[in-house]
Amino acid sequence: MSLVMLQTSVLLVCSNIFMTFAWYAHLRNLQDKPWWIAALFSWGIALFEYLLQVPANRIGYTMMNLSQLKILQEVITLSVFVPFAVFYMKQPFRLDFLWAGLCLLGAVYFMFRQAPIA
Repeated sequence: MSLVMLQTSVLLVCSNIFMTFAWYAHLRNLQDKPWWIAALFSWGIALFEYLLQVPANRIGYTMMNLSQLKILQEVITLSVFVPFAVFYMKQPFRLDFLWAGLCLLGAVYFMFRQAPIA
């Protein structure tokens, strides 16, 4: 794996951790608060997501095309979301998570089988 792929992937994983908490943690932690308080709380978390996501995409775009970046993002999103759902939100693990992951692996294959289109 190249340094660009490693940097991009690490930044996107960290970004996705913030994104997942911004999108869903309020469902567990702020249920008794008005929606606008949850929105402000989520926006505050999302700032950190963007501070990592923007440089990740800029770094990744030096080596990958836009479609490859998007598929990488989706794989990372599912990889972060499943543990979040199971361990933080206390949702049961479902085989559908595995099937969705296998579908994404197919998408990765098709997006990365050729050299990037610059």
